[in-house]
Amino acid sequence: MQVRYWAAIRAAAQCADEWVPAGSLALVLSEIRGRHAHSSRFVPVLAICSVLVDEMPVGARPHDDVDVAPGSTVDLLPPFAGG
Repeated sequence: MQVRYWAAIRAAAQCADEWVPAGSLALVLSEIRGRHAHSSRFVPVLAICSVLVDEMPVGARPHDDVDVAPGSTVDLLPPFAGG
């Protein structure tokens, strides 16, 4: 499944997107944390990101309870100014 990074999380990841194994959202986020452990900015920015799975906001749902199927897209959007 595809993870797409936007704004500050894209800068911290130093890539626009990447492919990771499907599973729970908690597993997906754990995988990308590990991949970007070298970046001191990645985890703090990830912590404040809004998360969308297939364009649907995750909100406050526990990440272990959110399934991310093969072929899905996870978007990570940090807060940013503007419209």
